[in-house]
Amino acid sequence: MGIFGRKTTDTAESSATATATAVNPDLAALTGDYTIDPAHSTIGFVARHAMVTNVKGKFNDFEGTLHLDGGDPARSTATLDVKMDSIDTGSADRDGHLKSADFFKTDEFPAMTFRSVKAEALGGDDYRITGDLEILGTTKQISIDLEFNGAAKDPFGNERVGFEGKAEILRSEWGLTWNAALETGGVLVSDKIKLSFDISAIKNAG
Repeated sequence: MGIFGRKTTDTAESSATATATAVNPDLAALTGDYTIDPAHSTIGFVARHAMVTNVKGKFNDFEGTLHLDGGDPARSTATLDVKMDSIDTGSADRDGHLKSADFFKTDEFPAMTFRSVKAEALGGDDYRITGDLEILGTTKQISIDLEFNGAAKDPFGNERVGFEGKAEILRSEWGLTWNAALETGGVLVSDKIKLSFDISAIKNAG
């Protein structure tokens, strides 16, 4: 089933405990505006290092919004703003290099942004959102494949939706061209970067 036909969970309290019950929401239950919850969301990336291994990283400081349209999913939209100083690969030295003029120039370009221009329902729980990704002042379109993970009301009364997404980009298209040649052939850092999104978003109060 698609995003607006899938079963969801709600929280009902009894005298002893709160239990989740599956219900079929009508379109209005999920249609609306949402704010991404950064405490329960992850924006990550993977780069090939020295041709032999993967380096994983994430951004710790970001904010974003979703608009879901139950009547016409193609009218759904998304925005994302990422603070580039929050990059985290588990190595302070590597993070410092990534923030430098060799890569993201975070003093000059403190943010990476995404603004959707098109949304598509691919069938089942699969969707694709296309939009403008701006890095280093350069804007290129990318498409993100999304899987709808479900909807639920959390114990604090927040109505949540969840998505997992992935995309691949060539960093050189945004001017991220720094590299170093290896004696054995190839380069230190791959041009292809894999992006991953694990998003939990809370419905705004009406």
